[in-house]
Amino acid sequence: MPEPRAAASAPGADATADPRAGVDAATDPRALDAVLGRWRERADAALARVLPDSEAEPRRLHQAMRHAVLLGGKRMRPLLVYASGALFEVAPIVLDAPAAAVELIHAYSLVHDDLPAMDDDALRRGQPTVHVAFDEATAILAGDALQSLAFATLADTETADAIRVDLLRSLAQAAGVAGMCGGQALDIDATGAGVQLRLDALERLHSLKTGALIRASVRMGALCGGADAAALAALDRYARALGLAFQVRDDILDIEGDSQTLGKTAGKDLAQDKSTFPALIGLDASRARLDELAASMHQALEPFGPRAATLHALGRLAIERDR
Repeated sequence: MPEPRAAASAPGADATADPRAGVDAATDPRALDAVLGRWRERADAALARVLPDSEAEPRRLHQAMRHAVLLGGKRMRPLLVYASGALFEVAPIVLDAPAAAVELIHAYSLVHDDLPAMDDDALRRGQPTVHVAFDEATAILAGDALQSLAFATLADTETADAIRVDLLRSLAQAAGVAGMCGGQALDIDATGAGVQLRLDALERLHSLKTGALIRASVRMGALCGGADAAALAALDRYARALGLAFQVRDDILDIEGDSQTLGKTAGKDLAQDKSTFPALIGLDASRARLDELAASMHQALEPFGPRAATLHALGRLAIERDR
């Protein structure tokens, strides 16, 4: 199978980019888009560097890992790492390892989520899922290998030892039973049960399954900048609202979107009798909930003023996206 290419080459001159570039783009949407584009390129380049060579043995496993990571994606979680780090003027080169690590965890979760034992999906990012492109056993191993690579990558973050330990702890908690894995278990229990979850239970499920990794992304960037407890608390409120908004929008898109635009199979939630926000409270109320969450994000970021322009932009992106 041909090797997927990263979307960009090594960062080159960007390695010394002004860490305030993102926060100084508050009044110019084009400048803001340019900053997000550069950060996506950095994330892609960092991922391409840490992933194993597809021509080295075991080649099939290495190719599956690269297939899972380098075939596109919004890179929302790495962007959040860079954006929160920019609040504290952290050099982007310091943020490359956390940005890559969180995306590796996200990619591993998608590989396993698509397996026949989970969501049994054949399409991801407009491409065959890993177990379809390769085989089920290779997909399981690829997910496992991506997870371990994430922590090896994070351990190489160019920062103080105490901060590095906090980064490792944050990502581990977000990925484990108190975060993503726990939320997935709750989702499995609720799927096909014939009974819709209560709203508070549904929000808790997604605060773990989707929100925990988003909160870790925001937290890790801020930790690299030595953020104090008050700043971390404000950013956590922002990230909690963002994580929930991301999932509400996902649920709406599963109804209103199409497979080609989404890059994954539309209508899967209804077909699998999943508990979703539109199923529980309806489409209009789901859209109203998005408005509430947008207001919560804005309020949480107010203490940072215009320096939080990129975080505001990423919140809008989560709510307004079409895939």
